[in-house]
Amino acid sequence: MADVVLGVGTGVFIIALIWIVTLALTIVLSRATGPTKLGIIPLFLLALTVTLVLVFFPRAPEVPSPEKAVQKVDMFFIGRYVLLSLVSVVFLAALFMLLPLHFLEPIYAKPLRTH
Repeated sequence: MADVVLGVGTGVFIIALIWIVTLALTIVLSRATGPTKLGIIPLFLLALTVTLVLVFFPRAPEVPSPEKAVQKVDMFFIGRYVLLSLVSVVFLAALFMLLPLHFLEPIYAKPLRTH
């Protein structure tokens, strides 16, 4: 069950994508003239067939098999926070060194035009 997003699996997103593409192509083909317009029927039947295959023949079981809990231990915990604090200090130092250059930038007066 690692491929679960928003509580649903990949198959639901595939079915939604198939029907979105089918709807878009149906709209495009409905604007066509002549026998091209009849392409809507096989397109719809193909989308329906793929949807039925995905619904009635799932690859994964409905109930996931119980897995042994694996305990993850972060061995570089302290080093990661030391590195984070060092990067934060360097960022703040660079920011406070850059701000005076930004605020104290000279603004030169434009010469007046006299006619």
